[in-house]
Amino acid sequence: MSKIVKIGIIGSGGIARAHARAYKELPDVEIVAVCDVVPGKAKEFIDKLELEGAQAFEEHNRLLDLEIDGVSVCTPNVAHHRTSIDAMEAGKHVLTEKPMAVTLEQAIEMAQVARKTGKILTVGFQPRYDPNMKMVKEIVRSGQLGKIYYVETGGGRRRGMPGGTFIRTELAGAGALADIGCYALDFALDALGYPKPLTVSAYASNHFGTNPKYHKEADKFEVEDFGAALIRLEGDVVLNFTTSWAMHMDTLGPAVFLGTDAGMKVTPAGSGPWAGVWDGGIGSVTIYHDILGHHTESPIPVKSHSVKIFFEKVKDFVVAIQEGKPAPIPGEQIVRNQAVIDGILRSAKAGREVKIEIPEI
Repeated sequence: MSKIVKIGIIGSGGIARAHARAYKELPDVEIVAVCDVVPGKAKEFIDKLELEGAQAFEEHNRLLDLEIDGVSVCTPNVAHHRTSIDAMEAGKHVLTEKPMAVTLEQAIEMAQVARKTGKILTVGFQPRYDPNMKMVKEIVRSGQLGKIYYVETGGGRRRGMPGGTFIRTELAGAGALADIGCYALDFALDALGYPKPLTVSAYASNHFGTNPKYHKEADKFEVEDFGAALIRLEGDVVLNFTTSWAMHMDTLGPAVFLGTDAGMKVTPAGSGPWAGVWDGGIGSVTIYHDILGHHTESPIPVKSHSVKIFFEKVKDFVVAIQEGKPAPIPGEQIVRNQAVIDGILRSAKAGREVKIEIPEI
């Protein structure tokens, strides 16, 4: 019989509901507590999702005093850092939602605490569980493309600007970069084996978010709704990255991996104003190469998108706790994702290329 895993959920918004529903589908898992700083919200969450016996708290440290195995951190971005560290130092494993943190310094500290405490710190990039994402990584790492020297990724929504906590710098840290750009970065960097980023030259803007014509909270909009960057990675690889919450365009195009033996084009799934980013799956994969001097193309069949990738993310966290496995998507690795976002913001503000420096964890 598997060990009963006792879980606490910190934060009770929409993403927390997705976590709770996934946990409820798993055997040998019990949600024992929910915390939210807004009075009454945790109790309302418990009642609505019928989490029988779960306790409600407004202080996350009171939740952490319970005998629980792990927590899902589903707070606004600004609280990922403190709640994750407090949880690990209280002896709990942590699944935190993306982005990992608001600043690079926070992400580094989170990874350091995970190493010091020996607790799981895994970051919620559920697209990794899409079978097509796994296939792309396998193709890149198999060597059939040869040496990868250039990658292009990103994607953007034509009209996909959120509001509330997402648009305030003090709460979110960044806008489109942190919300959807982190997925595209993880997609490319994970396929490449997460090489160390070295430098970045970037541009960012918020022409749409700050315009009342396009956003109802324009007077409160502080973050970027578009970003573009050229990122140099160790191993003599260049990453061309773009991301957008809003633009006068249907798509920013496919992801491209150029290698010395072949190239690969990966198009995102979906259509419409909210489609075209790498949190939404893969539509098609094609490999371009030469055989006996002839240009050839090889479409790769993509697999069904019916797999519940969010469920798989939560399940992987639970299994890691039960079986004493390492973090499925380790925070120590995702520090490099956060470092790229940090570098883009610094470069865009300075109007020049900047170095990316990450200390040893």
